[in-house]
Amino acid sequence: MGKLFIPSPAISFVGRHNSGKTTLLEKVIAELANRGVNVGSLKHHGHSDFEIDYPGKDSYRHRAAGSRDVVVVSPKRMARITELDEEPDCLDILKTMPGHDIVIVEGFRQSGLDVIEVMRDGNERDHAAADEFCELATVRGGSPHAVVSDMPRVHAAAVKHGIPCFGLEEIKEIVDFLMVWYVRPKLTVVVQAGGESRRMGQSKACVPFLGEPLLKRIVQRVSPAADELIITTNEPERLAFLDEVDLPVRPRLVTDFYDTRGALRGVYTALQAAQTPLVALVACDMVFASAPLIVAESQVAHEERVEAVVPVTKFGYEPFHAVYRRDECLKAAAAALEKGSASATSMFEYVRLRGFTRDEVRSAVPAGGCFVNVNTPEELHRVEQGILDDGDK
Repeated sequence: MGKLFIPSPAISFVGRHNSGKTTLLEKVIAELANRGVNVGSLKHHGHSDFEIDYPGKDSYRHRAAGSRDVVVVSPKRMARITELDEEPDCLDILKTMPGHDIVIVEGFRQSGLDVIEVMRDGNERDHAAADEFCELATVRGGSPHAVVSDMPRVHAAAVKHGIPCFGLEEIKEIVDFLMVWYVRPKLTVVVQAGGESRRMGQSKACVPFLGEPLLKRIVQRVSPAADELIITTNEPERLAFLDEVDLPVRPRLVTDFYDTRGALRGVYTALQAAQTPLVALVACDMVFASAPLIVAESQVAHEERVEAVVPVTKFGYEPFHAVYRRDECLKAAAAALEKGSASATSMFEYVRLRGFTRDEVRSAVPAGGCFVNVNTPEELHRVEQGILDDGDK
């Protein structure tokens, strides 16, 4: 499998020339970085012939000789200078910048991104924008999602229209806002390994699959999506083989919170153990469990501010390849348990749930098969043989 593509959320800071955007963003980026956020940045330049290269450098000589695409690479840094026939779309550029917790964009007002408007009293060009904002709550016809300004009338208008507004020096407050609404929340992936399976005749986690423990396959497939990786198990002594598996995140083994087992109790254990805002649950017998599907579900959970993103199959909701907002869903699971419920889906009545449609699943994982699970030796052998005959997914 290739490197997992994780889209970077982005927010655009816009304003007129000399509004103070770059000075502001320098401070915002530094504060984000100090909080451990992986930040990317993208700036729109008003001059089409700007230069970041200069005569005498090898890269400049390559361009002068006629190269239209020069890439300079060192062990720690890479730069690319490309001659363009037309300006690329902002959203297309962002697709080339995956894996960041946030990308701070300067400019690109018409990109379709949410915008934060910057207006400075000392910049004459900002006063017409302030006039429009105070009257209509728009700037150049668009409604900003927040405003940064040192103009009292702009702050008063923002309060009137319910738009967040910050001072030019309120860097921590601006970053607090970005952390809540735009920075990609960290994600825990929990693989529920349980223990002895009556129908399988032994532990599903340890049952051999294509010559290796089934759990090894599952964690290798889903761990690229994880900031934290947890295995829920009641037989940690049998999972020592995980120490030898090359994973981007080291797994943490957690035993069941409840003495008696059950689907909902397993969900509660997973949510309680997680230490991040979002939690993906995957059953260890889902042989085609998918990191891209987890990423797609997490993106929806973040962008739409819902509390659970659960795939919808022809059989209904699939709670064990879904993403949950930890705190809210932990309360929901506790409420369902208190009523005596045992089914994982019983907690859904207590949360703002977003069904992840079959078309959305196919878009995230065109090869399909994400929800195939193996409960018996016969099913396991059948899936193994299918992989040997037709290849893996």
